[in-house]
Amino acid sequence: MPVIAPWSTARPAPLTTGREDTDDAMAAGTTVDHLTETYRAHYRSLLGLAALLLDDTASCEDVVQEAFIRVHSARRRVRDPEKTLAYLRQTVVNLSRSALRRRILGLKLLSKPMPDMASAEEGAYDQLERDQLIKAMKGLQRRQREVLVLRYFADMTEAQVAETLGISLGSVKAYGSRGIAALRVAMEAPA
Repeated sequence: MPVIAPWSTARPAPLTTGREDTDDAMAAGTTVDHLTETYRAHYRSLLGLAALLLDDTASCEDVVQEAFIRVHSARRRVRDPEKTLAYLRQTVVNLSRSALRRRILGLKLLSKPMPDMASAEEGAYDQLERDQLIKAMKGLQRRQREVLVLRYFADMTEAQVAETLGISLGSVKAYGSRGIAALRVAMEAPA
């Protein structure tokens, strides 16, 4: 499968066909170069669109990449280069819907729980712990919460968190340390 990489700077030679007069207008804005520039400019916004429809980062990235692959394969049919982004957005929405349909179907087809699965009591305790963690997270200072979410839930390095939030690496470490200490106290406190 072709992969569209944002770092590719080499410009391929234009393809020539026997119908160059009619194809020039159609292919002018739908070249690989145009699609590459669209990728560079709009990848994050398309990823955000997929995130609104899906629940995990990996699925969002898969959907956006598949959308670019499909539009790349059908780029000759995109007559107006201004509509490339619209085609990509619609493809992301359609692929997200398909992914959700597959998930729903998979949940319907799941077999009954096996005897070695966690009991209902264990599930209830897990839910209580999650609720307690969410409540404790809401009680943190905004910056502590941001650092902890990016560091542990988004699985970023401390350097990536510092860059994302526009703060120093030392600040990330300090906010993270204080946030974990505050969570520890909040989680140990009787409810």
